[in-house]
Amino acid sequence: QVQLVESGGGLVQAGGSLRLSCAASGRTFSTYAMGWFRQAPGKEQEFVAAISGDGSSTYYTDSVKGRFTISRDNAKKTVYLQMNSLKPEDTAIYGCAADPTTSGIAGTRFTYWGQGTRVTVSS
Repeated sequence: QVQLVESGGGLVQAGGSLRLSCAASGRTFSTYAMGWFRQAPGKEQEFVAAISGDGSSTYYTDSVKGRFTISRDNAKKTVYLQMNSLKPEDTAIYGCAADPTTSGIAGTRFTYWGQGTRVTVSS
């Protein structure tokens, strides 16, 4: 099984920044497409961003474009989510996910999930 552990969440004021990290297991981590998802209280889980295995391709949901950046360091088996210009509506539990079946970001099927890290943005 692929194990994922998120860190970096916390409480920030609107306009501030946080960098989330997701440490992964797996010898072939560089072949896994990775993604970030979030779930706000009372809302359904929402896709945030995805990155291809080699880091060359990324995709973001419209609400975070220009503010969030997904990246990865395959040597460290870690994926990051840099979050800038945070808004109160970004408040959610953020989790990372892995798709070991594909390196690309199209047609992903994320089957491994971390426990999540809480992000709270105050007004």
